[in-house]
Amino acid sequence: MSEDVAERTETASHVRWNVLGWLAVMAALAYLCRNSISVVQKTIREDLQLTEAQLGFILGPAFFWTYALAQIPSSRFGEMLGARISLPLFAAAWSIAIALFGTTNWFPLLLTIWMVTGLAQAGAFPVAAKTISVWFPKTERASASGVLTASMSLGAAISAGITGILVLQFRWQTVFLMYAIPGLLWATLFRNWFRDRPENQPGLNTAELEQINEGNNLAAKPATDVATPWASLLTSWPMWMICGQQFCRAAAQAFFISWFPTFLQESRNITVVKSGFLSILPHLSIAIACLTGGALADFISRNTGGAGKSRKGLAAVSLTLSTTLIAAAYFVDDATSAVMVISAGIYCAALAGPGAYAVTMDMGGQHVGSVFATMNMIGNFGAGMLPWLIPALRSQIQSSPALLAICGNDSWNAVMALIAILHFLAALCWLLLPLRGNVFDYALVPPKRK
Repeated sequence: MSEDVAERTETASHVRWNVLGWLAVMAALAYLCRNSISVVQKTIREDLQLTEAQLGFILGPAFFWTYALAQIPSSRFGEMLGARISLPLFAAAWSIAIALFGTTNWFPLLLTIWMVTGLAQAGAFPVAAKTISVWFPKTERASASGVLTASMSLGAAISAGITGILVLQFRWQTVFLMYAIPGLLWATLFRNWFRDRPENQPGLNTAELEQINEGNNLAAKPATDVATPWASLLTSWPMWMICGQQFCRAAAQAFFISWFPTFLQESRNITVVKSGFLSILPHLSIAIACLTGGALADFISRNTGGAGKSRKGLAAVSLTLSTTLIAAAYFVDDATSAVMVISAGIYCAALAGPGAYAVTMDMGGQHVGSVFATMNMIGNFGAGMLPWLIPALRSQIQSSPALLAICGNDSWNAVMALIAILHFLAALCWLLLPLRGNVFDYALVPPKRK
């Protein structure tokens, strides 16, 4: 028997990791497009004669709240069509939208186009999470989620790094058009290669299928069309804690994909190009943290026999460290040094990311898509709120000499304090999250048993 197991292990294919590679590229392309505005937002405001509040609304509610509200219906739409059809549709739609953004200077139309971008991206990550839950056993889900979330930050880092350079050679409208091409190409190639079920995927052998099916009920049998017990989901204490930590983390992270380059330009008096390069560091920190956090979470889980320490413990400790480091950046004047300290804090916060994705797979039962979409929806309400809130917060502080003095005569310091507080609140949510069973076991309204 041992020889058979060894032979099976040696000959097992690795197609599931190829699937993850395709999902990772999709995630990077999505964030390449969605983050492209932040580096050149001053140029866009000047060219299109927009106010700071108007562009803040585009960066915040127009994208993130549309993205949030569309999470559950688009997730359901994606599950109905399957990842093979829905993911290419989503990618093609957001690619076309980013290309169209530079074709008008009329604010309502700009708003509508960026809302379409949020709508198109809304279903991509719930469908990707459901795909990971089907294609990967439980012991590999945090690592796979880490790769997916790292790719988001990698796409954001690429956008921050090259957008500032490209706009020196081309008009920003041309750059946005260039960013649309890879997404359309990905959609075509993925549709031709991928199959929704592991057993139907060319190149995947029996040995790998057994690895995937080991302890993975979602992979062992096709998903059934079971209605989500929403009353149970919405009255579940763990679901509230999962959503709470996501709201706080996503709101804090939204700062780094919206106002962070402007923060560097105004608070540290540096150029647009340098701010673009320095903005890469937080995104790279997130990418590296997601990879290491996912691998570390799975390692702890395998060696402790449970998800408590790997999900909850790691997240709570890392988010507390993040709070301390981001607060410490207040005392650093040099732009590069301050970004290094902030990046260290962001690295710690991002260690919790793969655990958040994995816990929806662990506790979602047969409703992973709905649980993930709900978490992501609430998170994006936070992400949409912060870019819109920052101008109002800064304006309020600047209008009050007393508050401005408390902030060291720089309203951006209050923004950084807010980021630190959000990470601390996320840590509290993790500490209060029970991880036994699934989210429906804790519901005030128990699901109906058939």
